[in-house]
Amino acid sequence: MSNLARKFQQQQQQQQQQVELTNQDVRKETAQKYWLTPGEKVIGLVFAGLVCFGAVNIISNQAEIYQVNKSIQETQNVINDQKTVNNDLQVKVSDLSNYQRILDKAKKMGLEINENNVKVVPGK
Repeated sequence: MSNLARKFQQQQQQQQQQVELTNQDVRKETAQKYWLTPGEKVIGLVFAGLVCFGAVNIISNQAEIYQVNKSIQETQNVINDQKTVNNDLQVKVSDLSNYQRILDKAKKMGLEINENNVKVVPGK
């Protein structure tokens, strides 16, 4: 019976070793299965949220800068157009205030030049 008892004891030891190995395998699997802790997941989510918030903030700031630059450009175009109109009007004033033209208009209206009544006004 001693052989039978030994065999029985060896079988029990082998079964215990197998149970321990399966427990170790399960622990390894669970360790591999959960490679991120809940705290790490929360930190990851917070970081991802901050990155998204920053991206949206940067894009909205760029859109505002674009709108301001666009309005500045439009204002500069309006100013340039007004300068062109002012220069054209200045040229027209210069042409219309020509001495010979004024003299011709005065003669057409029947006015005559009396040299005693003419005063010389210094120009600009």
